[in-house]
Amino acid sequence: MIRVFVEGVGIIGPGLPCWNESREILAGRRAYTGGELPRLQARRLPTAERRRSTAVTRLAIDAAEQALPPDMNATEVATVFSSSGGEVETIHRIFEELATPERLISPTQFHNSVHNAASGYWGIATGSRKASTSLSCFDDSFAMGLLETAGQTLIEGTRGLLVAYDFPPLQPILRARPLLAPFAASLLLAPAPSELKLAELAIDFADADSDDAARMQDPGLEALRLGNPAARSLPLLAALARCESVKLSFGHLRVELTPCA
Repeated sequence: MIRVFVEGVGIIGPGLPCWNESREILAGRRAYTGGELPRLQARRLPTAERRRSTAVTRLAIDAAEQALPPDMNATEVATVFSSSGGEVETIHRIFEELATPERLISPTQFHNSVHNAASGYWGIATGSRKASTSLSCFDDSFAMGLLETAGQTLIEGTRGLLVAYDFPPLQPILRARPLLAPFAASLLLAPAPSELKLAELAIDFADADSDDAARMQDPGLEALRLGNPAARSLPLLAALARCESVKLSFGHLRVELTPCA
């Protein structure tokens, strides 16, 4: 079993602009009405890099930013970026170019197309040389990202930042991979309790492949959970917002959350 501590949280989705403004909704004390995605700014990036970045990358960077306390040095935090699809818009544009007689692919499109693009931009934005992992596990991308981050945090004895994010692809790929809306969540994990601790996570493997416990009561939030792999994090975020002890199953992964007093 892996035991780690949550020190920071981030969330971006339709009608969920940030952790502080979304807690009442996630806790069930305010109705979820959906809405637009907040403007993605990636303020940490230099201006030139921000212009080159994609909406997918800015989504990941803005979510990562939320989970870090203002006075924390981002260069001291290892990262795990987990996404089922990665740079879907850039890949779509490359496919369109490859379907033309000229087949002209710009260098910017090429370097934005790789699955670790968000990780690379985060390194540019923060100057961090800490380890960074980029992974993809289809609908289990959040759960496997959490397992990877928690494992690294415990073994290396250093803070780890999980950023789970996904963007709906464009047509015709959308027909084969129908994601509902953009969504990102982030968790800052630590190997030991500190004054920043919000909750303790105990992570283990489950015998049953079921996510029955990992559901949202609100129909809109449940649709979002099912409509984006990164939004599988919503039941865990809701428990954090309620400061409530829960046991959640994500397929074969079991997560027990205990709030810290």
